Amino acid sequence: MSNIEPTPKPQTEKEWRLIEKLVMSLQAEQKRDRRWRIFFRLLGFSYLLLMLVLFYPARMGHTTDASTAVEHTALVDVKGVIADDAEANADSLSTALRKAFEAEHSKAVLLRINSPGGSPVQSNYVYREISRLKNKHPEKKVYAVITDMGASGAYYIAAAADEIYVDPSSIVGSIGVIMAGFGFTEAIEKLGIERRVLTSGDNKALMDPFAPMKSEQKEHFQAMLDTVHDEFIQAVKEGRGERLQSDEHPELFSGLVWSGSKAVELGLADGFGSPGSVARDIIKADKVVDYTIVPNPFERWFQGFGVSVGKGLGQTLGLNSELR
Repeated sequence: MSNIEPTPKPQTEKEWRLIEKLVMSLQAEQKRDRRWRIFFRLLGFSYLLLMLVLFYPARMGHTTDASTAVEHTALVDVKGVIADDAEANADSLSTALRKAFEAEHSKAVLLRINSPGGSPVQSNYVYREISRLKNKHPEKKVYAVITDMGASGAYYIAAAADEIYVDPSSIVGSIGVIMAGFGFTEAIEKLGIERRVLTSGDNKALMDPFAPMKSEQKEHFQAMLDTVHDEFIQAVKEGRGERLQSDEHPELFSGLVWSGSKAVELGLADGFGSPGSVARDIIKADKVVDYTIVPNPFERWFQGFGVSVGKGLGQTLGLNSELR
């Protein structure tokens, strides 16, 4: 038989009422805590939503009628790496540029550039769109202002402007094309690792870092890069015209970068100025309206969430594959 004594039960009605009151009090306290937690979460979410509503409409390219009803300088930012999946992508920039040109009271378009460059394809798309819009709206000039940096693909875009302004300390140029990688052929041999790659096509794995690059493959890539470089050079010459000191300075197209002061000497830029001074003193429309399109933060989150879920589902089902 067990020696454990049963828990004594309340003997009186008074004790039962006391226990019942204690339990009810605990339940009420838990409900109050739950309500306050929900309240503060809703309050925080409402505050965040309010900030997004107040701050993002103008940054998403939705300018108000009041801001565009008077003569103004139409601003478009080219910021960060230029790439298809970056904030500075050709679709967003082209859309912003079209809105800026088509605005009835925009006097001129100002490109505010701070970018190390990026995709030559995306840059060329924007360059050609600027050229098309300039032909369509000949009364509106395009001014580019390079702040910290306007290099490579960013300068490609700037070259489409009627005039380019810089700070003496800006970094300007890098008119060149690069394709980089690594080779680990000796390392893999020393480690005794066998590389197994199956391809259909003799050159399908030509960028394999664990295999030596053949001379004919290197020549193929070099010819391809030279073609892209030539297109870049022609775009710069087309945009800058006789202002470019390329005959006296052939190193302009070597991929070098220069300070803003030297860029003006070389004809890569027309003078010194900030976005504000160009709008005020050159365009003579000191009211600036920002037409830059920035993705909605909710869209970014849902896109990232969707991609993550899609990748996870694909891995689970074994559906992921790569084409290179």
